[in-house]
Amino acid sequence: VARHLRRGQRASRHGNVNARFEALGRRTFSSLRFRNYRLYFVSQIISFSGTWMQSIALSWLVLELTGSGTALGTVLAMQFLPTLLLAPIGGMLADRFEKRRLIIGTQTVAGLLALALGVITLTGVVELWMVYALAAGFGTVTALDNPSRQTFVMEMVGADDVSNAVTLNSVVVNGARVIGPAVAGVVIATAGVGECFVFNAVSYLAVVTAMLLIRPDQLHESARSVRAPRQVRDGFRYVWSEPTLRTTIIMLVLIGTLTFEFSTTLPMLAEFTFDAGPTGLAIMTSMMGGGAVIGGLAIAAAGPPTPKRLIVVATAFGVAVGTIAVMPTIGLVYAMMPFVGVTSVSTIAWSNATLQLHSDPKMRGRVMALFSMSLMGSTPIGGPIVGWLGDHTSPRVSLLVGAVGAFAAAGFGYISLVRAGRLDAEPLAAVLEPAR
Repeated sequence: VARHLRRGQRASRHGNVNARFEALGRRTFSSLRFRNYRLYFVSQIISFSGTWMQSIALSWLVLELTGSGTALGTVLAMQFLPTLLLAPIGGMLADRFEKRRLIIGTQTVAGLLALALGVITLTGVVELWMVYALAAGFGTVTALDNPSRQTFVMEMVGADDVSNAVTLNSVVVNGARVIGPAVAGVVIATAGVGECFVFNAVSYLAVVTAMLLIRPDQLHESARSVRAPRQVRDGFRYVWSEPTLRTTIIMLVLIGTLTFEFSTTLPMLAEFTFDAGPTGLAIMTSMMGGGAVIGGLAIAAAGPPTPKRLIVVATAFGVAVGTIAVMPTIGLVYAMMPFVGVTSVSTIAWSNATLQLHSDPKMRGRVMALFSMSLMGSTPIGGPIVGWLGDHTSPRVSLLVGAVGAFAAAGFGYISLVRAGRLDAEPLAAVLEPAR
């Protein structure tokens, strides 16, 4: 009898463990129960893999054409500067028009630009000015596309699951960061640079196809704003008038300008501090991407964000970046990079979800345009600053400044939200857009 009782207890414990794992899995991937989001999710895996392939190939092409780091920096600026200038217009369009159709249009144009880049490269007629022009074209499309894609996630899954869906999107981006560059390296070595651009052009078809297959009757469509004068200015005024939105955007400006400059700080750290070369940079990037994937899955199961949680992860992000700045060996830097990935993806995902959940549906596109401006549009400003610091002092100083930026953002966020009584603010979306 005792033996049977012990077996029953073990079976019960085993069943409880299985039930907990099943519940965790359901929470982690809860947004995938929506057919529309599943289509979008799969298309993003394909599309972002192509995007990362093109990113590596574009850098390689510029270095082949010029051998100049300055030219490479100019290409990066041409890609990100339009976001700083045009994202508010993209946000206004996202608030006024059907997002699905806007995404089909922007992704089609991006695919044609990638195809043009592939053709001129494969035919051997490519010149630097052509690369600059096409990079600016990609930047313009991204500036107009991002607000629609960011807010369309809410329409696919609703307010209750937007945090989970946004985090899974971050997992896709960082997973593609691991896969895309590796595939690009093989393709460049065996075929050439141009083939990477052609693959990226084809990858945009996945997003266009997914948008065409999405069922509009299953969307949680937000109310659209009507055409009116000064809509872009109204977006800025709205964000500034809402303490939670204003504080989150200012935090992102600080973090985006000083902390999220890894395309500048990590190459300098690998080359000048540890003499690890491109191999060391690749390992750091892969370890960071892998950590972001694992951390993203954990965040996806953690439930909806709060302003308090955002402050905590911003502080942790500063700790992670500051720690790699003082690591004495490259091996210890490798070991810390997954933690950087976890905290970076948490900061992006929870700030994104916080802005969407705390904004009026009619203003959400313009709010998310400021999200894009804060993170992507700040690169042309912050990159030269941290690069100059790295050149004149040390790459470690550049990273420490990034850590200070994250700490300053977290401190400002805490003080501002406490004063406004918004540290535990209830999401506006929970009131205006109850789940179906």
